[in-house]
Amino acid sequence: MSINEDAYDVIVVGSGGGLVGAYVAASRGLRTLVVEKTDRVGGTLAYSGAGLWFPGSAPLGRAGLGDDVEDARRYLRTVVADPSREALQDAYLAAGVALIDELERNPWFQSFVHGPVPDYFASASGASPTGHTVFPPPVEAAQLGERRALMRESLPTERFGFDEGPVLSGGRALIGRALSAFLETGNGEVRLDTALESLVVEDGRVTGVEVVSDGERVRIRAGRGVLLAAGGFERDPGLRERYQAPLTGQWSNGAPANTGDALRAGIAAGADTDLLDEAWFVPGLVHPDGLPVFHTGTRGGFWVNGAGERFVNETSPYDQAGHRIVRLHQSTGVRHIPCHWVFDQRQLDRDGIGFPPAAPPVEEWLASGALKKAGTLEELARLIDVPFDALDRTVKEFNGYAHTGVDEKFHRGETPWDRMFHHIVPFPADPRQNFPARPAPEWPNPLLPPLDTPPFYAATIVPSDIGTKGGLRIDARARVLRPDGRPVDGLYATGNTAAAMSGRVYPGAGTPIGSSLAFGYLAVLDMAGAPD
Repeated sequence: MSINEDAYDVIVVGSGGGLVGAYVAASRGLRTLVVEKTDRVGGTLAYSGAGLWFPGSAPLGRAGLGDDVEDARRYLRTVVADPSREALQDAYLAAGVALIDELERNPWFQSFVHGPVPDYFASASGASPTGHTVFPPPVEAAQLGERRALMRESLPTERFGFDEGPVLSGGRALIGRALSAFLETGNGEVRLDTALESLVVEDGRVTGVEVVSDGERVRIRAGRGVLLAAGGFERDPGLRERYQAPLTGQWSNGAPANTGDALRAGIAAGADTDLLDEAWFVPGLVHPDGLPVFHTGTRGGFWVNGAGERFVNETSPYDQAGHRIVRLHQSTGVRHIPCHWVFDQRQLDRDGIGFPPAAPPVEEWLASGALKKAGTLEELARLIDVPFDALDRTVKEFNGYAHTGVDEKFHRGETPWDRMFHHIVPFPADPRQNFPARPAPEWPNPLLPPLDTPPFYAATIVPSDIGTKGGLRIDARARVLRPDGRPVDGLYATGNTAAAMSGRVYPGAGTPIGSSLAFGYLAVLDMAGAPD
């Protein structure tokens, strides 16, 4: 082993949301090192829209929403329904407001904007129909200079070669801004291709990390503490099979290098864990390359299980739909993995298929087998191995709902979230813009067009995820806890390396990334000795 005599105040493991925590540390004069396992910064954040569920934050006030943190607190209490997480929820709500205020004092972070994404549990007390989600503004790639080359590409670029053009948005915008702000403090350093091997523990305190870089094992010391912000274990088949069988991580939309290194290191240092059987589940639409892409906002057709029956509101918030697929597959004895999205030519003509704007042409879907096509429903039933009589009944029932506009079985189109997808484009390209004007529907419920125009199609839906959500147990200062509740001195965790403050639910758009930033902020405040 080579011993690196250089020491830092703070070491951050991971370069997605952890970059914001690193900036907060470096801006306070703390010498801060970010170690990143891959050759690019960004992690799963690079694939995201970078929404932050931050009730009461300044962008909501600027939007004139009169956002009330107490309503959001009541909402969290209701949907999470876990008193053991209430202190984490309170810390999260306070940190989100304070963090945005602090970030916006730096020109790199000016100014976050509200995006109208409704809370995911519409009937819960305190739920907001306009949501609490804020987004970073886009940034011109040229403004980032050479730093752009250090950043992970977006998912459409990595998977489909899509050229995102001269302006970066969503997660890529937040990464570019955070990386620039961090490096310009003069107190920050990033080391790429540097993988965490273990934590250095001396007299019960974490005092640094052991990493592997250029094939050499290196020890680096941290005077104030180590922040683990390296994502979850979604890409590790062994851990997924151990805690989340039958899932293996093959279908995850998390960053490929998220294999639980930080989780293992924390456990070896004495940390407790929680929610290891959980993930931020999403339905995944299998594309022609054989792998799924996060799918939400189904506007036509329906999903069927192996019995040829509907089983969910297909437009419901993605985490709820993803959880339902997994739960029913495990509990009913009926195949739900995979399930199939059945639709007709009218739906294909209206919305197309795939991950916009980089979806392959329909011919490629058909040639690969990712999309099945049939002239009759009976032929389609054979192609997807479901009973024709059941599929026929499902179509007739669905078409009856289409003509009345009321989905009597699953209530599709009734919540603020569902109604958001009345539009052809689910989200504006720039969150500062409003949704386009709603077109006049041809039927009573725009999300229930009848399925009656051959040919008929079926695509495959599998349970994907945007990361696991179980990990190291933390307190309201993001300190990692031992099984007896005492902190592991010098060790902090955030994001998907930590067990989620929201428990087994997904309250609203931006909860995962919001949690990463909020608890990273709290960790740095604790390391810096800030008052509570």
